[in-house]
Amino acid sequence: MAEARSGHDAYAGQFLVVDLTRQRSHTVPLPDWLKRDYVGGKGFGARLLSDLCPAGVDPLGPENPLLFMTGPLTATAAPSMRACVVTKSPLTGIYLDAYFGGRFGPEMKYAGYDGLVILGRAPRPTYLWIRDASVEFRPAGGAWGSDALAANAWIKADVNAPEAQVVTIGQAGERLARFALICCEYNRQAGRGGAGAVMGSKNLKGVAVSGSRLVRLHDPDAFATACAAANADILASEACAALTHSGTSNAVPWSNTVGTLPVRNYYDQVSPKADRLGDAGQQKHLFLGKAACFGCPIRCSQMGAVRTGKYAHLITDIVEYESAALMGANLDIHDIRAVAHLVKLCDRFGLDSMSTGSVIGFAFEAVEKGALKIPTGVDADLRFGSVAGAEFLIRAIAFQDSELGRLLGQGVKRAAAQLGRGSEDYALHVKGLEVPGWAPRGTPGMGLAYMTADRGACHQRGFMVAYEVGGASYNGHPVETYALEKKAEILKGEQDYLAGLDTLVKCDFGAFGIQEVQYQRLLTAATGRTVTENFFRHLGERIWNLTRLFNLREGLTAADDRLPRRIVAEPLPSGPHKGRRISRADMATLRGDYYRVRGWDDQGRPTAAKLQLLGLDKKRRFDCGPQPFPDEADTHSADGP
Repeated sequence: MAEARSGHDAYAGQFLVVDLTRQRSHTVPLPDWLKRDYVGGKGFGARLLSDLCPAGVDPLGPENPLLFMTGPLTATAAPSMRACVVTKSPLTGIYLDAYFGGRFGPEMKYAGYDGLVILGRAPRPTYLWIRDASVEFRPAGGAWGSDALAANAWIKADVNAPEAQVVTIGQAGERLARFALICCEYNRQAGRGGAGAVMGSKNLKGVAVSGSRLVRLHDPDAFATACAAANADILASEACAALTHSGTSNAVPWSNTVGTLPVRNYYDQVSPKADRLGDAGQQKHLFLGKAACFGCPIRCSQMGAVRTGKYAHLITDIVEYESAALMGANLDIHDIRAVAHLVKLCDRFGLDSMSTGSVIGFAFEAVEKGALKIPTGVDADLRFGSVAGAEFLIRAIAFQDSELGRLLGQGVKRAAAQLGRGSEDYALHVKGLEVPGWAPRGTPGMGLAYMTADRGACHQRGFMVAYEVGGASYNGHPVETYALEKKAEILKGEQDYLAGLDTLVKCDFGAFGIQEVQYQRLLTAATGRTVTENFFRHLGERIWNLTRLFNLREGLTAADDRLPRRIVAEPLPSGPHKGRRISRADMATLRGDYYRVRGWDDQGRPTAAKLQLLGLDKKRRFDCGPQPFPDEADTHSADGP
């Protein structure tokens, strides 16, 4: 419901602040300085988290804020826009943002809010029902204990509003598994880093939103022209066309060919069976039709059902590249129908399938090497290739009802530290966040991206694989795959630009086609602000330094900017990068170059000159009013109904 009225901007102009402890809510005007310096989405979230989250707070304590943020283009006709969740991660203990598509973000805007700030902890299981200015705290006892999809249906029935947009958690979030996700309507998740556990720690089962307000544009005619140009960019993009055809499933055979596919807990990076997990296998066994997020012409979703075998009649979306890689090849499981079943379990129970696949791979290897003993009474086959073993561990992690489930539900970093016996050597994480599905031995720039990403190992903060094995050029020149020089410079540019665009909040896939100038024109037409060349890069650099300051405040040091031992010490046994690793010396060179081009000191700290240049030396803070601090000593357990 984006409507035209000249002279307005596309912001709602306020945040909704919800105090779960006191069961109260109020609105806070959107400050002009926040719009100017941080724009929206990631920018709003980074600033609000820095200002509202007390230093050193327990991520699962009531003082940790949970923020749902939109951008200035959310709920407009601008193609491929999303929303995000921002909080302090219970998995890593540092900054977390997680992005999601679907329609919940636009509905927040239609209800009249640029963001939702959730504070405190409800005294009992609760869900929020937000209808424009009306905010209700409703009992969620009837949905507590149910999976995320069932909870979605239950809440819609309870409010008698099938059109409402709903976010929920599953059993994993209720039981505080540290990589629990938030389900943002069907087949859309805020997946990484454990935001679902933060929601569960607040006794918050879900949030339902229904809005009836209009989003006003500054210059409707210019905005329509900018939208047409952005859509034309998408239509002309081969990368976007490939996503329309088969989503990210086509990345599986490509990744295998260029040698970046994780196999058997990253022991190797190629698999002779990879094609079974890719677009050909999914076309054969799963795909039936296409679907799209709000306002997206790409339509990367490939809705379908398993048509044969043990899991026949399972309704499924595409098995995205990351899930196919980490729940498939990484576990040596190559039946895409079984992988679809495992991923659907993660979606229902509310677990990040990426971290879950990495944790299961770690457990399988720990059993194989004798570091992890199979508990008495467990008859599941916990070894690579076992679908039943993977399913057993998914359930154990989600329900947290056994010692094994509680061990693995902490993520590989904590599990390895507790288990010991050499298991730290094959715990694949950076800063506690499990490594994504692009294995980096042979692509040192991708390794640097994992080392330095603000939320831990993340491929969405600078996809260096595209330069190192994908043929992308830099300043008109090819990039040497194994060279260390220039990788920090390229990565900084990518990180800054993407962080800037994440204020809008754009979808990565749309950004494959839409040119920077079109994003500039969209923002100008929607809000009326003048956007100059390199605007998003300068904005992104400010935000990147702000999240670095937050992480340093929470105890991060230069020693944490490192890769897992397997990537550093074990040369690849086969594939196009056979014999390659990213050594300690390589890491030191890459890290030193990165700190230098960022204007940080040799300990990875932004210098006073850098902070002054970016305006981060100012003491201005966002204030949403008094925050709730409960009296009770035990604030960790989420009560049942």
